[in-house]
Amino acid sequence: MAKGMKDFVAEAKTRVTEVCKEDVAALSDGSALLLDVREPGEFQVGCLPGAINVPRGMLEVKADPSMPPHDIRLTDREQPIIAYCASGARSLLAASTLLEMGFTNVKSMAGGFSAWQQGGHEIAGV
Repeated sequence: MAKGMKDFVAEAKTRVTEVCKEDVAALSDGSALLLDVREPGEFQVGCLPGAINVPRGMLEVKADPSMPPHDIRLTDREQPIIAYCASGARSLLAASTLLEMGFTNVKSMAGGFSAWQQGGHEIAGV
């Protein structure tokens, strides 16, 4: 049977640890790389303070050191990374992919940027 988005997200939830927006807000010390996997237009409207933008569709290329457009900020495979998107689905897929690529400390923010906004947390770029 063919898989859909919900199937992929459900599988990712079995492999990826999710953290709540309050846990992410407590990381104001920069101890984790905040990875926004939304599209650039979404990122420009607002993001978590200190986040970097690597769209989900470019993640494998940007996280692979053997690829020319590799993002140097994704070189340390042991650094703590918290991925987020708009709702929490793309970030689960992104975190799962990073785990498959050998990253060892990757989590996804449950509820995504929408939950962050609704929680009244600081938004950068607005």
